[in-house]
Amino acid sequence: MNKAYEFNEYYIPERMMPGIRRYIEHGAEPGSFLSAIIQNNLSEAVGRADSENQKNIPAFVAYFYNKCPLACWGSKEKMESWIDSFKQEESNEVRDG
Repeated sequence: MNKAYEFNEYYIPERMMPGIRRYIEHGAEPGSFLSAIIQNNLSEAVGRADSENQKNIPAFVAYFYNKCPLACWGSKEKMESWIDSFKQEESNEVRDG
């Protein structure tokens, strides 16, 4: 079991990091579980998680709190705004290019 991030006795599996990185670095739409985490909708996250991620939700919350820009997580609106900012950037590049 490869652990990408550890928080107390909880961890984020390495297999989850590509989706997190794509979201943070490129504004890529995350899957349903990560969307729920990013939106701070923990009841949805519990329902959408596989058994390994469900046990480790505290690590996901700690990672976003400690390692990610505040503007990219915490509510549905923040997530949508984060994604939209990358779409606007791409649109500007196409127009200017």
